[in-house]
Amino acid sequence: MGVNDTIFALSSGGLPSGVAVIRISGPGCADALVAMVGKIPPPRHASLCSIRNRNGDVLDQGLVLFFPNPASFTGEDSAELHLHGGRATVRATLDALAAFPGLRPAEAGEFSRRAFHNGKLDLVKIEGLADIVAAQTEMQRRLALEHAAGGVSRLYDDWTRRLTHARAMIEAELDFADEDDVPGAIAQTIREDLRAICAELRRHLQGARAGEIIRDGLTVVITGPPNVGKSSLINYLAGRDIAIVTDIPGTTRDVIAVDLDLDGFAVRVLDTAGIRETAEVVEQEGIRRARSALASADLILRLVDRSEDFAAVSAADCADRGAPIIYIAPKSDLDDGSGASLGELMPISTRTGDGMDALLDRIRQHLPRLTDAAAFAIPSRERHNAALRTALHAIEDALAFDSESLELQAESLRLAANAVGRITGRVDVENLLDVIFSEFCIGK
Repeated sequence: MGVNDTIFALSSGGLPSGVAVIRISGPGCADALVAMVGKIPPPRHASLCSIRNRNGDVLDQGLVLFFPNPASFTGEDSAELHLHGGRATVRATLDALAAFPGLRPAEAGEFSRRAFHNGKLDLVKIEGLADIVAAQTEMQRRLALEHAAGGVSRLYDDWTRRLTHARAMIEAELDFADEDDVPGAIAQTIREDLRAICAELRRHLQGARAGEIIRDGLTVVITGPPNVGKSSLINYLAGRDIAIVTDIPGTTRDVIAVDLDLDGFAVRVLDTAGIRETAEVVEQEGIRRARSALASADLILRLVDRSEDFAAVSAADCADRGAPIIYIAPKSDLDDGSGASLGELMPISTRTGDGMDALLDRIRQHLPRLTDAAAFAIPSRERHNAALRTALHAIEDALAFDSESLELQAESLRLAANAVGRITGRVDVENLLDVIFSEFCIGK
């Protein structure tokens, strides 16, 4: 992957389509435009041009845009060809681009990677762009947009700046204590801000679970004994028959999933095999997969058969399960009037729909409560969470050292700043000296 290559790719998705957009980026972009359309269009203005191959044959007529460096997505000379989205037209244009020396097809993610290396985007913004493309619900879109727009990056950059400043003050007291413009006992004056950063980090990490649920969805697992109505429930939630429903116990052998959009949140509901003792090999594998799904569930819908002892079921679940459980009494349309004594059991009927709205309301209670735009400035990946936890522990270590251990405090703050910088990809230890010399005029 040569950084001096000029790369190109279809950037608008599957074909055929009404319009296809081919993106070009690199030092040979301008020459390619001259060869294919006879000119370089005015920067950032759409020009209607005939697009030709090296032999002068017209391939299509479309809009051409040119973005000179550094004011482009990648920070390089870039262009877009907006063509008719037929497969033959796009293929002929891509083949024509590949015929120019120094041009090659882009690798996966290479445009974004060049934007990162050229300082146009940091890693959090790039991840946000990827999440915008993949977003399927409103909450996923809003979370991705907050990351792509730089809202979270600004927070991380502020923490990095404050940590670097604190370390610079300590380094100044260590190395330049004899200078008149370096005040004494600086290490003590920065402790208040370090405590504030710790509090901000803890609050930010509290949103990690919400970010995970928004991005990856809430995993809800339906479980219970065979033939209790699990498959009927997932069919009702899906609005179509995705699971086979019969009177024969053990029909469901594999985990069946359906994705729901509940109030803008992604909710993945899994139907699992009924758990029981069996000698049938395929059903045993289905039960193993059911137990595996239960182990990773965010919420469990436990269907209770009329023949089961609810007290025993509840006691066993409390001992075995980590996720919250909603206990459900299915087939309420067959109830003979004893429903008033169901206690913790929620009666539902997939045949009549009774109780289903109440069940969805109970599931909603396990979704994050986000009331404003600032609520989306939360970590969305385990990579972020791990780095933030590392930074928090390092700052706590720095605060635990006494005022005589300036070297250890400085090292802990270096680790903290690097951990936060790794999230955005902006780890730069050289800016430490910039802070020291700019604030204290050392060496004048």
